[in-house]
Amino acid sequence: MNRQDVLTTLANARWHDLTQPLSIFTPPFPGEMPLQVHFFKRLTGSWGGGQGANGQLIEWSNNTGTHLVGPRAFHSGAAAIADLPLAALFGPGVVADVSDAVGDYGFYSPAMIRDRVAVREGDILVVHTGYRRYAWDQPDVANPAAQGGVENKEFGYYVRHPGPSPDFFPWALEMKLKVVGVDCGCAEHPMNTNVRRLHPGEFERAAARARETTGKTWDELFPAAEYYALTHREMPRAGLLLLEGLGGDVGEILNRRAWFFVPPLPFLEVESSWSRVVALTPGEGQDDAGLEAALGAIEALDMTLPFSVQTPQWANYEPLSVKYTKRVGGQDLGLGRNNAHCRASFHLATHMDGEKHFWAAGRTIGEVPLDYWHGPGVIADISAEVSDSSVYTPAMIEAQVDLEDGDILLIKTGWHRYGWASPDSDEFRYMIQHPGPSPDFADWCIARKIKWLGIDCVAMEHPMNTIQRIWHPGTFAVANAKLRERYGKDWDEVYPQDKYYQDMHLNLFPKHIVHAENLGGALADAESGRYYIAAFIQRGMELASCWGRFVAFRERLAD
Repeated sequence: MNRQDVLTTLANARWHDLTQPLSIFTPPFPGEMPLQVHFFKRLTGSWGGGQGANGQLIEWSNNTGTHLVGPRAFHSGAAAIADLPLAALFGPGVVADVSDAVGDYGFYSPAMIRDRVAVREGDILVVHTGYRRYAWDQPDVANPAAQGGVENKEFGYYVRHPGPSPDFFPWALEMKLKVVGVDCGCAEHPMNTNVRRLHPGEFERAAARARETTGKTWDELFPAAEYYALTHREMPRAGLLLLEGLGGDVGEILNRRAWFFVPPLPFLEVESSWSRVVALTPGEGQDDAGLEAALGAIEALDMTLPFSVQTPQWANYEPLSVKYTKRVGGQDLGLGRNNAHCRASFHLATHMDGEKHFWAAGRTIGEVPLDYWHGPGVIADISAEVSDSSVYTPAMIEAQVDLEDGDILLIKTGWHRYGWASPDSDEFRYMIQHPGPSPDFADWCIARKIKWLGIDCVAMEHPMNTIQRIWHPGTFAVANAKLRERYGKDWDEVYPQDKYYQDMHLNLFPKHIVHAENLGGALADAESGRYYIAAFIQRGMELASCWGRFVAFRERLAD
């Protein structure tokens, strides 16, 4: 496979978004924190303290919305989310629709799965129970016998959904499945979680149904010691991942094979994380076997920095903090998960600045359709052309790559090597002395119809066209001297502030051209050229910006 084949394969495939919208209205797992969103900055100033941008501070539990559950959720010594390689998060699989065979508190079994689809060793398996109908964004389910004449969404989604039979997870391990995903609140049966203790009346009904259908008590079906050993030792050691809260377009691909992407935020300290889940199926001129073979020959370059409490935030933004609120050792018989509540502002680690960050009428991150976030593009390595506080130009980009109108453009300045996770880390240089775009750059982006941009330093702007100019007058003096040497003019002559303050935000966001910041990782070794580029960003309905997983696809190179 060559590079053009990669671009053609990914462009022609159908991309299905299996992620439910994430909102302040999304119910969290029972007993955990719902999403909280607070504006601490507004363009004109905010009560929270600050002006210049629409800046948000959020708090959340990682078990809210569509998320991946890593081994550390069950076993404190197992891999963190950031330890999982992309190879464990991408691959072929199948969606099994068992919705016709399961009901409240019921079980889905390996036999049910095999009756509907052919599961292969090493697959990603999605079990469609049909209980996504109770997701917060779905229409009400009528029930004249229920209070209000409608089913209780949160109880249906989190408390009464079916779960795996006693032989399901042993079968999943035997099949060496990478991931087991579900379209409801939990990949475990809710009565094998703390829901059993939170809602004893519901447990009595579930136990009664189990006796009727199996002739056994709940504890005979799931002996506590054996279930603990299975879920908290065997599954984490085998690397079996759980994917919960699927929604979106999952109904489009029932009982068929697909190629799945399930990349979470690369979180260093936590056990679970949001994930933008996507499935690819054949488009025009493709078939299942051909698409699977082609995708197996494609390499994914992860350009995302580790997400950590160590990650420095931009300027006056708030860093990430993590507080564990549940530990396995503190739960009855250990039958629970580790879980953390997190708090952060968005402008740290690898993230996408959304339209609403600087444009009040713009779309939130969650309002942007999936097809905006992926497409053909280029990586332009201009690292040999830039230096501290210098300016890069459209000509530098066009000298490096064969740019086409409508491309995604990622700019490699070389500043990734000064990022926090690098052995050459230099936080001041990374934050304050990185290069920035020339005065004509934004207009050039509009003329070339750039889809979105990305950069391997802290900001798409030149730092001296931001508040950093005021906070770092010594650096501004050096930058001004360098600019005068190049253009024969002072900074404010080249960049009049009423036009160029936050130029790449204020002038481009109303044109629907946004950008990613703090790219790194595999970008360090990526050469200039054409790639297929994708940003896997959570569907945050109230979010002005958001973190994501940023990937460039190319042909798999020989070892």
